[in-house]
Amino acid sequence: LEVKRSGVVYRELLSEMSGCCCVVCTQTSEVGVVERFGQYNRLASAGVTFLCWPIEQFVGKLSLRVQSLDVKCETKTLDNVFVDCVVSIQYSVIQENVYEAYYRLDNPKKQITSYVYDVIRSTLPNFTLDQAFEAKEEIATSVKESLSVVMKSYGYLILNTLVTDLSPDIRVRNAMNEINASRRLKEAALEKAEGDKVLVVKSAEAEAESKYLSGVGVSRQRKAIVDGLRDSISHFSGNVKGTSPKDIVDLLLITQYFDMLKEVGGKHNCTVVFIPEEE
Repeated sequence: LEVKRSGVVYRELLSEMSGCCCVVCTQTSEVGVVERFGQYNRLASAGVTFLCWPIEQFVGKLSLRVQSLDVKCETKTLDNVFVDCVVSIQYSVIQENVYEAYYRLDNPKKQITSYVYDVIRSTLPNFTLDQAFEAKEEIATSVKESLSVVMKSYGYLILNTLVTDLSPDIRVRNAMNEINASRRLKEAALEKAEGDKVLVVKSAEAEAESKYLSGVGVSRQRKAIVDGLRDSISHFSGNVKGTSPKDIVDLLLITQYFDMLKEVGGKHNCTVVFIPEEE
């Protein structure tokens, strides 16, 4: 009935006045706000909206798209390190609450920024610098929970919050890099020392095993020589009558002596000096 009465008024005004009918276009994913005599009247959806000026005015519009806001906040950690924390807020206007979004809040970005500052500066000081890097998801969750409750009453929906950067001072970063480099060098030195230790132990074990096997070989060689001499003495004593074991040993020694002389003489680069034995 009110619309009909208003329609009648419009027709009466149009019959008396010229040029008072205005057309306003609203883009897709936007919603306009129309006031009549300075009071909220209706919303203008996407498309063409007819206004009766100056009774009605198109006072503004809101975007229904998802918007992003990056908030940079400086605070300090539990170990007194100042860091710059960048939080990305993704939000949008609740279509059913466009009235609250337009009339209850003058600057939504400033309001969101203030709440982000409050949450970050009350959350990060509970963590050390190393813990803060590990708790980025926890910090983002705290910001989202706090903003969602507050901004919903103003007609805004907080879709997601992301801690995109957590950056300490350049001198602190350099110090952290030096600490990590020193730790890595220490670990590398320990690993190298452990490797050298393994090499020395294995080398000593190999040398001991080699000497043991060499000793076993020499022992077996000497045993074979003794067994051969014994067999030779037994065989020679049985075939030659009147010989004693001493005669046979002397003969073997002389034979080995001449074999030695032959071996030494066969070397072209060997010089041998024979010194007569004094009587």
